[in-house]
Amino acid sequence: MVNAAQLAYRPVGILTGIAAGAVAGAIFKQVWKRVARQDDAPDALQSEYTLARVIVAATIQGAIFAAVKATVDRLGAQGFQKLTGEWPGD
Repeated sequence: MVNAAQLAYRPVGILTGIAAGAVAGAIFKQVWKRVARQDDAPDALQSEYTLARVIVAATIQGAIFAAVKATVDRLGAQGFQKLTGEWPGD
């Protein structure tokens, strides 16, 4: 059952999720430039890259996205709790 705190937090969660995706993308782009010395990460459908290189890029990108998303979600929930006194995930 959805409580009032969860319902009130949904718009906040959506906005922070979008922001987290943008931040994670920017971080990944910078990390990839340093790790691979390339401006763009390989796409799975680009034939000039090996499967291993595509998987490494996807793994790094996924790890960065998960870490940024978890950080932003947690900080958003903590801020919501400070404002309302309710934890949005309970």
